[in-house]
Amino acid sequence: MIKWIGGKWGGVSYRFHPLFSILILISVLTGYITEMLVLFGIVMIHELGHAAAAKGFGWRVKEIQLLPFGGVAVVEELGTVPAWEEIVVALAGPLQNFVMLAIAFLLKWSAIGSSAWWDYFIEANLIIACFNLLPVLPLDGGKIIQSVVSYTIPYHRAIHYCTVISIVFSLGFIIFSLLHTNGNGIKLNLLVIGLFLLISNWYAYRGIHYHFLRFLMNREARAGKLLVQGTLAQPIVVNGRRKIAEIVRLFVREKYHLIYVMDERGHIKAVLPEQRLLHTFFIDKKPECAVSELLM
Repeated sequence: MIKWIGGKWGGVSYRFHPLFSILILISVLTGYITEMLVLFGIVMIHELGHAAAAKGFGWRVKEIQLLPFGGVAVVEELGTVPAWEEIVVALAGPLQNFVMLAIAFLLKWSAIGSSAWWDYFIEANLIIACFNLLPVLPLDGGKIIQSVVSYTIPYHRAIHYCTVISIVFSLGFIIFSLLHTNGNGIKLNLLVIGLFLLISNWYAYRGIHYHFLRFLMNREARAGKLLVQGTLAQPIVVNGRRKIAEIVRLFVREKYHLIYVMDERGHIKAVLPEQRLLHTFFIDKKPECAVSELLM
């Protein structure tokens, strides 16, 4: 098993993939140590942008992982905070790259330092920012798309669809790297990135159930805040035979729901607040019972 290297600073753990040591050794041998350190610094600043935004919202940042080709800020909040906060935190990383780009252009225009060095710095920031904005999980672009989509469709569908699409994109990276050789062998960097994205999204796909349960566990507290502020309710109309587990999968992230239970003739038998279903799901532990049983 590969062991990570790291430590803790400011309440956040920093872990470096052991392949970093190999890359540093290669960069020393090939004379590219400066370029390697610059890339490392850019990725670190990118991830610190995510961490700073997350901490600004009161999130719990567990750790920052530095991988050979990027980084990941690991947080506790997964679908348990407002979608707009997730969008801001996701954008905070690429924002650091664009700030560094602006500074680099200014310094290059002012003829401070080597023009060629600034060109490399600008290109590195552009590549990292654009790569992270691709609509693939767990990249920033994928997180933004998932959060935006969750405003309009049920949250379970949002995380399911986005994860499946990300798996397809990951496979696309791998296939492209194997086929687009130009006579110079496979694109090893794209292959490694594609494999990393595929493995990450495969684990995410297997964990959709637990991701959704975390969302539901925080749902009652979130609903309470919406009720205090005052909000428009979005109805969910179901037949009495529908199971509780099926109905909660229809919950939209930023909406409060009233569940209309209809009989076979289309008459309203009852109107239930979403908290009633959550209580049955978690407290009574009857997710498979029909909603009509709550009316007895």
